[in-house]
Amino acid sequence: MNTSTHPQTEITADPSLPTLTIVREFDATPDKVFRAHIDPELVVQWLGPHGTTMKVDTWDARTGGSYRYVAEHEGQEYGFYGAFHEVRPNDRIVQTFTFEGVPDGVSLDTVTFEELPGGRTRLTGLSVVDSMEARDAMVASGMETGVVQGYESLDDLLAADS
Repeated sequence: MNTSTHPQTEITADPSLPTLTIVREFDATPDKVFRAHIDPELVVQWLGPHGTTMKVDTWDARTGGSYRYVAEHEGQEYGFYGAFHEVRPNDRIVQTFTFEGVPDGVSLDTVTFEELPGGRTRLTGLSVVDSMEARDAMVASGMETGVVQGYESLDDLLAADS
């Protein structure tokens, strides 16, 4: 029996396109959810599966900026990097995302923050990769667990901030 009070995270792989769509609602305003995505001191507190620690090497969350971080989980280190193509406060982030273990696998990720009644936010993320095989490999990598658990941690972080 699931007794979680966390909202459901919907992750959908389009059967005809190499895309993944993530939809998740948060009990916080768009400005707070957006800030949690661009402030490295907050990002390290929630991104990834439970038990992950992050070290940020570079984090310049602005249009034209870049990032690189290393996530440590269960004794293994995983590096990630990319570029911020567009950062529109409280509205939208467009960035590339690359796992250093698969340097040819670049995704283009767009995240939007929609204001909902009652001071809530609907986050919608769209990841586009270059092939169905790459998309399926992302899913097979366990990314769903990382996304769901990361958003649970973000719920907790946002609740502590309110």
